[in-house]
Amino acid sequence: MGAWKQAMVCGLGASGVAAARLLRAEGVSVLAVDERDAPEGRKNAAELSALGCAVALGAPRPPEGDFDVAVASPGLPAAAPFLSGIRRRGIPLVAEMELGWSRFRGRTVAVTGSNGKSSVVKALAECLAAGGLRATPCGNYGLPVCQAVRDAPGADWLVIEVSSFQLETCAEFRPDIGVLMNVLPNHLDRHGDMETYARLKARLFARQRGGDVALTPPEWNARLRRWSGGRGQWKTFGAEPAADFVFAGGRLAEKGAGAIGLDGSYFNNAVLGANAAALFGAARAAGLAPETAQEVLRRFEPLPHRAQVAGEFNGVRYVDDSKATNLSAMIASIRMQDRPVWLIAGGRPKEADFSAAIPVLKARVRGVFLIGEAAPAMAAAWGGAVPCEGCGTLDRAVAAARRAARPGEAVLLAPACTSYDQFRAYAERGEAFRKFASEKD
Repeated sequence: MGAWKQAMVCGLGASGVAAARLLRAEGVSVLAVDERDAPEGRKNAAELSALGCAVALGAPRPPEGDFDVAVASPGLPAAAPFLSGIRRRGIPLVAEMELGWSRFRGRTVAVTGSNGKSSVVKALAECLAAGGLRATPCGNYGLPVCQAVRDAPGADWLVIEVSSFQLETCAEFRPDIGVLMNVLPNHLDRHGDMETYARLKARLFARQRGGDVALTPPEWNARLRRWSGGRGQWKTFGAEPAADFVFAGGRLAEKGAGAIGLDGSYFNNAVLGANAAALFGAARAAGLAPETAQEVLRRFEPLPHRAQVAGEFNGVRYVDDSKATNLSAMIASIRMQDRPVWLIAGGRPKEADFSAAIPVLKARVRGVFLIGEAAPAMAAAWGGAVPCEGCGTLDRAVAAARRAARPGEAVLLAPACTSYDQFRAYAERGEAFRKFASEKD
Protein backbone atom coordinates (compact mmCIF):
# COMPACT_ATOMS: atom_id res chain seq x y z
CA MET A 1 0.00 0.00 0.00
CA GLY A 2 1.36 3.10 -1.15
CA ALA A 3 3.97 5.10 -3.02
CA TRP A 4 1.74 8.15 -2.86
CA LYS A 5 2.46 11.77 -3.67
CA GLN A 6 -0.85 13.48 -2.82
CA ALA A 7 -3.16 12.41 0.02
CA MET A 8 -6.38 13.75 1.49
CA VAL A 9 -6.88 13.04 5.20
CA CYS A 10 -10.56 13.20 6.17
CA GLY A 11 -11.29 14.20 9.76
CA LEU A 12 -9.09 16.20 12.13
CA GLY A 13 -9.58 14.16 15.30
CA ALA A 14 -6.81 12.08 16.85
CA SER A 15 -6.88 9.46 14.07
CA GLY A 16 -6.72 12.04 11.28
CA VAL A 17 -3.84 13.89 12.92
CA ALA A 18 -1.92 10.64 13.36
CA ALA A 19 -2.45 9.70 9.71
CA ALA A 20 -1.37 13.13 8.48
CA ARG A 21 1.78 13.06 10.62
CA LEU A 22 2.73 9.62 9.33
CA LEU A 23 2.21 10.63 5.69
CA ARG A 24 4.16 13.87 6.10
CA ALA A 25 7.04 11.90 7.63
CA GLU A 26 7.05 9.88 4.41
CA GLY A 27 7.21 13.03 2.30
CA VAL A 28 3.61 12.87 1.07
CA SER A 29 1.79 16.13 0.30
CA VAL A 30 -1.26 16.19 2.60
CA LEU A 31 -4.54 18.08 2.54
CA ALA A 32 -6.30 17.63 5.90
CA VAL A 33 -10.02 18.33 5.67
CA ASP A 34 -12.92 18.35 8.14
CA GLU A 35 -16.60 19.04 7.63
CA ARG A 36 -16.69 20.81 11.00
CA ASP A 37 -14.98 23.99 12.14
CA ALA A 38 -14.71 23.34 15.88
CA PRO A 39 -12.16 24.54 18.47
CA GLU A 40 -10.44 21.16 18.69
CA GLY A 41 -10.22 21.00 14.91
CA ARG A 42 -8.64 24.46 14.78
CA LYS A 43 -5.99 23.41 17.31
CA ASN A 44 -5.18 20.28 15.31
CA ALA A 45 -5.23 22.29 12.08
CA ALA A 46 -2.56 24.64 13.47
CA GLU A 47 -0.39 21.64 14.39
CA LEU A 48 -0.73 20.12 10.93
CA SER A 49 -0.12 23.43 9.18
CA ALA A 50 3.17 23.67 11.04
CA LEU A 51 4.10 20.28 9.52
CA GLY A 52 3.42 21.58 6.03
CA CYS A 53 -0.09 20.21 5.53
CA ALA A 54 -2.76 22.17 3.73
CA VAL A 55 -5.90 22.38 5.87
CA ALA A 56 -9.58 22.96 5.05
CA LEU A 57 -12.08 23.29 7.92
CA GLY A 58 -15.85 23.55 7.54
CA ALA A 59 -15.71 21.85 4.13
CA PRO A 60 -19.22 20.68 3.11
CA ARG A 61 -17.80 18.47 0.35
CA PRO A 62 -14.39 17.00 -0.58
CA PRO A 63 -12.10 19.70 -1.99
CA GLU A 64 -11.16 19.52 -5.65
CA GLY A 65 -7.74 18.25 -6.64
CA ASP A 66 -5.86 15.16 -7.75
CA PHE A 67 -5.26 12.73 -4.90
CA ASP A 68 -3.69 9.29 -4.90
CA VAL A 69 -5.54 8.26 -1.76
CA ALA A 70 -7.99 9.50 0.88
CA VAL A 71 -7.57 8.40 4.49
CA ALA A 72 -10.82 8.07 6.47
CA SER A 73 -11.19 8.66 10.19
CA PRO A 74 -13.59 6.18 11.87
CA GLY A 75 -16.09 8.89 12.82
CA LEU A 76 -17.02 9.44 9.17
CA PRO A 77 -19.73 7.02 7.91
CA ALA A 78 -18.73 5.34 4.66
CA ALA A 79 -22.21 5.86 3.18
CA ALA A 80 -22.46 9.55 4.11
CA PRO A 81 -22.15 12.20 1.36
CA PHE A 82 -18.56 13.23 2.15
CA LEU A 83 -16.89 9.84 1.70
CA SER A 84 -19.37 8.85 -1.02
CA GLY A 85 -18.25 11.91 -2.97
CA ILE A 86 -14.62 10.78 -2.72
CA ARG A 87 -15.45 7.30 -4.03
CA ARG A 88 -17.42 8.75 -6.95
CA ARG A 89 -14.28 10.58 -8.03
CA GLY A 90 -12.40 7.26 -8.11
CA ILE A 91 -10.05 8.15 -5.24
CA PRO A 92 -9.04 5.02 -3.26
CA LEU A 93 -10.31 5.17 0.32
CA VAL A 94 -8.21 3.76 3.18
CA ALA A 95 -9.01 3.52 6.91
CA GLU A 96 -6.52 5.23 9.25
CA MET A 97 -6.13 1.89 11.03
CA GLU A 98 -5.26 0.11 7.78
CA LEU A 99 -2.75 2.80 6.81
CA GLY A 100 -0.89 2.40 10.11
CA TRP A 101 -1.01 -1.39 9.95
CA SER A 102 0.43 -1.37 6.41
CA ARG A 103 3.59 0.30 7.77
CA PHE A 104 4.10 -2.24 10.58
CA ARG A 105 6.61 -5.06 10.16
CA GLY A 106 5.69 -7.17 13.18
CA ARG A 107 2.64 -9.34 13.83
CA THR A 108 -0.93 -8.20 14.57
CA VAL A 109 -3.79 -9.42 16.71
CA ALA A 110 -7.06 -7.61 16.03
CA VAL A 111 -10.09 -7.71 18.34
CA THR A 112 -13.58 -6.68 17.30
CA GLY A 113 -17.09 -7.23 18.66
CA SER A 114 -19.96 -5.37 20.27
CA ASN A 115 -18.86 -5.49 23.91
CA GLY A 116 -15.73 -6.21 25.92
CA LYS A 117 -13.09 -5.36 23.32
CA SER A 118 -10.98 -2.87 25.28
CA SER A 119 -10.48 -5.10 28.31
CA VAL A 120 -9.44 -8.01 26.09
CA VAL A 121 -7.01 -5.81 24.14
CA LYS A 122 -5.45 -4.57 27.38
CA ALA A 123 -5.15 -8.10 28.79
CA LEU A 124 -3.71 -9.49 25.54
CA ALA A 125 -1.04 -6.78 25.43
CA GLU A 126 -0.17 -7.63 29.04
CA CYS A 127 0.00 -11.35 28.19
CA LEU A 128 2.40 -10.71 25.31
CA ALA A 129 4.55 -8.47 27.53
CA ALA A 130 4.61 -11.17 30.22
CA GLY A 131 5.85 -13.55 27.52
CA GLY A 132 8.81 -11.27 26.84
CA LEU A 133 7.41 -9.61 23.70
CA ARG A 134 6.97 -5.91 22.90
CA ALA A 135 3.27 -5.30 22.35
CA THR A 136 1.49 -2.01 21.63
CA PRO A 137 -2.27 -1.71 22.27
CA CYS A 138 -3.88 0.68 19.80
CA GLY A 139 -6.89 1.44 17.64
CA ASN A 140 -10.09 2.22 19.52
CA TYR A 141 -8.18 1.51 22.73
CA GLY A 142 -4.91 3.36 23.21
CA LEU A 143 -3.20 5.26 20.44
CA PRO A 144 -4.39 5.61 16.85
CA VAL A 145 -2.64 2.90 14.87
CA CYS A 146 -0.67 5.39 12.76
CA GLN A 147 0.73 6.95 15.93
CA ALA A 148 1.45 3.59 17.56
CA VAL A 149 3.50 2.48 14.56
CA ARG A 150 5.58 5.67 14.67
CA ASP A 151 6.00 5.68 18.46
CA ALA A 152 6.97 2.00 18.79
CA PRO A 153 8.75 1.04 15.57
CA GLY A 154 10.44 -2.00 17.14
CA ALA A 155 7.32 -3.62 18.57
CA ASP A 156 6.80 -7.34 18.03
CA TRP A 157 3.00 -7.09 18.09
CA LEU A 158 0.24 -4.59 17.52
CA VAL A 159 -2.88 -5.41 19.54
CA ILE A 160 -5.62 -3.46 17.76
CA GLU A 161 -9.16 -2.81 18.95
CA VAL A 162 -11.12 -2.69 15.70
CA SER A 163 -14.58 -1.17 15.33
CA SER A 164 -17.18 -1.70 12.64
CA PHE A 165 -16.58 1.95 11.73
CA GLN A 166 -12.97 1.16 10.81
CA LEU A 167 -13.88 -2.02 8.94
CA GLU A 168 -16.22 -0.03 6.65
CA THR A 169 -13.24 1.36 4.74
CA CYS A 170 -10.71 -1.49 5.05
CA ALA A 171 -9.61 -3.28 1.91
CA GLU A 172 -6.35 -5.13 2.63
CA PHE A 173 -6.18 -5.42 6.43
CA ARG A 174 -5.01 -8.91 7.45
CA PRO A 175 -4.38 -9.68 11.13
CA ASP A 176 -2.28 -12.71 12.04
CA ILE A 177 -4.88 -13.39 14.74
CA GLY A 178 -8.43 -12.08 14.41
CA VAL A 179 -10.89 -12.24 17.32
CA LEU A 180 -14.62 -11.55 17.11
CA MET A 181 -15.86 -11.27 20.71
CA ASN A 182 -19.62 -11.17 20.09
CA VAL A 183 -22.23 -9.70 17.76
CA LEU A 184 -25.02 -7.88 19.61
CA PRO A 185 -27.25 -4.95 18.64
CA ASN A 186 -24.95 -1.92 18.48
CA HIS A 187 -24.40 1.08 16.21
CA LEU A 188 -27.63 0.33 14.35
CA ASP A 189 -28.15 4.08 14.12
CA ARG A 190 -25.23 4.03 11.67
CA HIS A 191 -25.39 0.57 10.07
CA GLY A 192 -29.17 0.17 9.80
CA ASP A 193 -29.67 -3.52 10.60
CA MET A 194 -27.97 -6.46 12.28
CA GLU A 195 -26.94 -8.29 9.13
CA THR A 196 -25.16 -5.24 7.72
CA TYR A 197 -23.40 -4.80 11.06
CA ALA A 198 -22.40 -8.48 11.29
CA ARG A 199 -21.14 -8.57 7.70
CA LEU A 200 -18.90 -5.61 8.49
CA LYS A 201 -17.45 -7.57 11.41
CA ALA A 202 -16.79 -10.47 9.02
CA ARG A 203 -14.41 -8.25 7.03
CA LEU A 204 -11.87 -8.70 9.83
CA PHE A 205 -11.19 -12.21 8.49
CA ALA A 206 -11.57 -11.65 4.74
CA ARG A 207 -7.86 -11.39 3.89
CA GLN A 208 -6.60 -14.08 6.27
CA ARG A 209 -4.70 -17.02 4.83
CA GLY A 210 -3.47 -20.44 5.92
CA GLY A 211 -1.17 -19.52 8.79
CA ASP A 212 -3.55 -16.99 10.35
CA VAL A 213 -6.06 -17.72 13.13
CA ALA A 214 -9.73 -16.64 13.26
CA LEU A 215 -11.46 -16.91 16.66
CA THR A 216 -15.25 -16.58 16.91
CA PRO A 217 -18.18 -17.70 19.08
CA PRO A 218 -19.51 -21.07 17.81
CA GLU A 219 -22.89 -19.67 16.79
CA TRP A 220 -21.28 -17.17 14.40
CA ASN A 221 -18.50 -19.31 12.97
CA ALA A 222 -20.24 -20.70 9.87
CA ARG A 223 -21.78 -17.39 8.82
CA LEU A 224 -18.55 -15.46 9.27
CA ARG A 225 -16.61 -18.03 7.25
CA ARG A 226 -19.17 -17.83 4.46
CA TRP A 227 -19.47 -14.03 4.42
CA SER A 228 -15.75 -13.32 4.71
CA GLY A 229 -14.25 -16.06 2.56
CA GLY A 230 -11.28 -15.97 4.93
CA ARG A 231 -8.85 -18.89 4.62
CA GLY A 232 -7.37 -18.77 8.11
CA GLN A 233 -7.57 -21.50 10.77
CA TRP A 234 -11.07 -21.08 12.21
CA LYS A 235 -11.43 -21.79 15.93
CA THR A 236 -14.21 -21.22 18.45
CA PHE A 237 -14.48 -20.12 22.08
CA GLY A 238 -17.17 -19.77 24.73
CA ALA A 239 -19.13 -21.84 27.22
CA GLU A 240 -20.07 -24.66 24.83
CA PRO A 241 -18.13 -27.85 25.63
CA ALA A 242 -17.43 -28.45 21.93
CA ALA A 243 -15.59 -25.11 21.50
CA ASP A 244 -11.82 -25.07 21.01
CA PHE A 245 -11.39 -22.79 24.05
CA VAL A 246 -13.96 -23.22 26.82
CA PHE A 247 -14.84 -21.34 30.00
CA ALA A 248 -16.57 -23.54 32.58
CA GLY A 249 -16.53 -23.75 36.35
CA GLY A 250 -13.97 -20.99 36.80
CA ARG A 251 -11.48 -22.64 34.44
CA LEU A 252 -10.29 -22.16 30.86
CA ALA A 253 -9.67 -25.32 28.85
CA GLU A 254 -8.06 -25.80 25.45
CA LYS A 255 -9.28 -28.70 23.33
CA GLY A 256 -6.71 -31.48 23.42
CA ALA A 257 -4.63 -29.74 26.08
CA GLY A 258 -4.83 -28.76 29.75
CA ALA A 259 -6.74 -26.09 31.65
CA ILE A 260 -5.95 -23.06 33.80
CA GLY A 261 -7.86 -21.63 36.76
CA LEU A 262 -9.26 -18.12 37.03
CA ASP A 263 -9.59 -17.91 40.81
CA GLY A 264 -9.91 -14.26 41.85
CA SER A 265 -9.88 -12.98 38.25
CA TYR A 266 -12.03 -10.12 36.97
CA PHE A 267 -13.10 -12.53 34.19
CA ASN A 268 -14.23 -15.36 36.46
CA ASN A 269 -17.99 -15.01 36.07
CA ALA A 270 -20.71 -16.15 33.68
CA VAL A 271 -20.80 -12.77 31.91
CA LEU A 272 -17.08 -12.30 31.19
CA GLY A 273 -16.00 -15.95 31.01
CA ALA A 274 -16.52 -16.11 27.23
CA ASN A 275 -14.26 -13.05 26.86
CA ALA A 276 -11.59 -14.86 28.86
CA ALA A 277 -11.90 -17.87 26.55
CA ALA A 278 -11.39 -15.64 23.50
CA LEU A 279 -8.41 -14.02 25.15
CA PHE A 280 -6.93 -17.41 26.05
CA GLY A 281 -7.36 -18.61 22.47
CA ALA A 282 -5.56 -15.56 21.09
CA ALA A 283 -2.74 -15.90 23.62
CA ARG A 284 -2.24 -19.54 22.67
CA ALA A 285 -2.34 -18.68 18.95
CA ALA A 286 0.44 -16.18 19.62
CA GLY A 287 2.55 -18.97 21.12
CA LEU A 288 2.21 -18.03 24.77
CA ALA A 289 2.25 -20.67 27.51
CA PRO A 290 -1.03 -21.27 29.37
CA GLU A 291 0.67 -20.32 32.63
CA THR A 292 1.55 -16.90 31.23
CA ALA A 293 -2.09 -16.19 30.39
CA GLN A 294 -3.18 -17.47 33.79
CA GLU A 295 -0.78 -15.17 35.64
CA VAL A 296 -1.97 -12.09 33.72
CA LEU A 297 -5.67 -12.90 34.01
CA ARG A 298 -5.45 -13.39 37.76
CA ARG A 299 -3.85 -9.99 38.36
CA PHE A 300 -5.70 -8.07 35.64
CA GLU A 301 -6.96 -4.61 36.64
CA PRO A 302 -10.09 -3.58 34.71
CA LEU A 303 -10.28 -0.35 32.77
CA PRO A 304 -12.10 2.64 34.30
CA HIS A 305 -15.89 3.00 33.94
CA ARG A 306 -16.43 -0.70 33.27
CA ALA A 307 -18.49 -2.18 36.12
CA GLN A 308 -16.18 -0.31 38.48
CA VAL A 309 -17.18 0.20 42.10
CA ALA A 310 -17.28 3.97 42.68
CA GLY A 311 -17.74 3.65 46.42
CA GLU A 312 -20.05 2.39 49.14
CA PHE A 313 -22.00 4.93 51.15
CA ASN A 314 -24.42 4.09 53.96
CA GLY A 315 -24.29 0.44 52.94
CA VAL A 316 -25.22 1.16 49.30
CA ARG A 317 -22.73 0.23 46.58
CA TYR A 318 -22.39 2.64 43.62
CA VAL A 319 -21.19 1.00 40.40
CA ASP A 320 -19.90 2.99 37.41
CA ASP A 321 -20.44 1.17 34.12
CA SER A 322 -20.66 4.29 31.96
CA LYS A 323 -19.00 2.32 29.13
CA ALA A 324 -22.18 0.20 28.85
CA THR A 325 -23.36 2.24 25.86
CA ASN A 326 -25.70 -0.31 24.28
CA LEU A 327 -28.57 -2.44 25.56
CA SER A 328 -26.62 -5.71 25.55
CA ALA A 329 -23.87 -4.17 27.67
CA MET A 330 -26.47 -2.84 30.11
CA ILE A 331 -28.06 -6.29 30.46
CA ALA A 332 -24.64 -7.88 31.07
CA SER A 333 -23.82 -5.23 33.66
CA ILE A 334 -27.03 -5.89 35.61
CA ARG A 335 -26.34 -9.64 35.52
CA MET A 336 -22.87 -9.08 37.00
CA GLN A 337 -24.23 -7.46 40.17
CA ASP A 338 -24.51 -9.64 43.28
CA ARG A 339 -27.22 -7.56 44.98
CA PRO A 340 -30.52 -5.89 44.07
CA VAL A 341 -30.07 -3.02 41.61
CA TRP A 342 -31.38 0.51 41.23
CA LEU A 343 -30.53 1.34 37.62
CA ILE A 344 -29.63 4.69 36.02
CA ALA A 345 -30.06 4.53 32.25
CA GLY A 346 -30.51 6.81 29.26
CA GLY A 347 -28.64 9.22 27.05
CA ARG A 348 -28.46 9.34 23.26
CA PRO A 349 -29.71 5.95 21.97
CA LYS A 350 -27.98 3.75 19.41
CA GLU A 351 -31.05 1.53 19.00
CA ALA A 352 -34.81 1.91 19.09
CA ASP A 353 -36.10 -1.32 20.68
CA PHE A 354 -35.40 -1.63 24.41
CA SER A 355 -37.71 -4.58 25.09
CA ALA A 356 -34.92 -7.18 25.29
CA ALA A 357 -34.04 -5.87 28.75
CA ILE A 358 -37.45 -6.60 30.29
CA PRO A 359 -36.63 -10.10 31.68
CA VAL A 360 -33.50 -8.97 33.53
CA LEU A 361 -35.20 -5.81 34.76
CA LYS A 362 -38.05 -7.87 36.23
CA ALA A 363 -35.64 -10.30 37.88
CA ARG A 364 -32.89 -8.01 39.18
CA VAL A 365 -33.89 -4.32 39.22
CA ARG A 366 -35.94 -2.52 41.91
CA GLY A 367 -36.41 0.66 39.88
CA VAL A 368 -34.99 2.69 36.99
CA PHE A 369 -34.04 6.39 36.97
CA LEU A 370 -34.02 7.72 33.43
CA ILE A 371 -31.94 10.51 31.91
CA GLY A 372 -31.36 12.13 28.55
CA GLU A 373 -32.91 11.76 25.12
CA ALA A 374 -33.81 8.07 25.44
CA ALA A 375 -35.82 8.48 28.65
CA PRO A 376 -39.33 8.60 27.07
CA ALA A 377 -38.71 5.52 24.89
CA MET A 378 -37.20 3.57 27.79
CA ALA A 379 -40.10 4.48 30.07
CA ALA A 380 -42.58 3.34 27.41
CA ALA A 381 -40.74 0.03 26.96
CA TRP A 382 -40.05 -0.77 30.61
CA GLY A 383 -42.76 0.97 32.62
CA GLY A 384 -44.99 -2.11 32.74
CA ALA A 385 -42.16 -4.28 34.09
CA VAL A 386 -40.37 -2.07 36.62
CA PRO A 387 -40.96 1.33 38.24
CA CYS A 388 -39.43 4.08 36.08
CA GLU A 389 -38.82 7.69 37.10
CA GLY A 390 -37.82 10.39 34.65
CA CYS A 391 -35.02 12.47 36.17
CA GLY A 392 -33.67 14.38 33.18
CA THR A 393 -30.09 14.77 34.33
CA LEU A 394 -27.54 12.51 35.99
CA ASP A 395 -27.26 14.51 39.22
CA ARG A 396 -31.02 14.26 39.77
CA ALA A 397 -30.98 10.55 38.98
CA VAL A 398 -28.23 9.85 41.51
CA ALA A 399 -30.07 11.88 44.15
CA ALA A 400 -33.30 9.95 43.49
CA ALA A 401 -31.44 6.62 43.62
CA ARG A 402 -29.81 7.59 46.90
CA ARG A 403 -33.22 8.25 48.43
CA ALA A 404 -34.58 4.90 47.21
CA ALA A 405 -31.66 2.51 47.83
CA ARG A 406 -31.26 0.61 51.09
CA PRO A 407 -28.17 -1.02 52.66
CA GLY A 408 -27.20 -4.15 50.77
CA GLU A 409 -28.40 -2.79 47.40
CA ALA A 410 -26.56 -1.24 44.45
CA VAL A 411 -27.00 1.90 42.39
CA LEU A 412 -25.74 1.04 38.90
CA LEU A 413 -24.97 3.50 36.10
CA ALA A 414 -25.32 1.36 32.96
CA PRO A 415 -26.91 3.77 30.47
CA ALA A 416 -27.38 1.60 27.33
CA CYS A 417 -26.77 4.85 25.41
CA THR A 418 -23.97 7.16 24.41
CA SER A 419 -23.29 10.22 26.53
CA TYR A 420 -23.29 12.80 23.76
CA ASP A 421 -26.59 14.48 24.64
CA GLN A 422 -25.23 15.67 28.01
CA PHE A 423 -21.50 14.80 28.17
CA ARG A 424 -18.54 14.81 25.81
CA ALA A 425 -17.73 11.13 26.39
CA TYR A 426 -18.60 8.13 28.53
CA ALA A 427 -15.58 8.81 30.77
CA GLU A 428 -16.83 12.30 31.62
CA ARG A 429 -20.24 10.82 32.43
CA GLY A 430 -18.62 8.19 34.66
CA GLU A 431 -16.56 10.77 36.54
CA ALA A 432 -19.70 12.86 37.11
CA PHE A 433 -21.49 9.80 38.50
CA ARG A 434 -18.65 9.15 40.93
CA LYS A 435 -18.74 12.76 42.08
CA PHE A 436 -22.51 12.79 42.57
CA ALA A 437 -22.42 9.41 44.37
CA SER A 438 -20.01 10.75 46.99
CA GLU A 439 -21.93 13.95 47.67
CA LYS A 440 -23.94 14.37 50.86
CA ASP A 441 -27.63 15.23 50.75
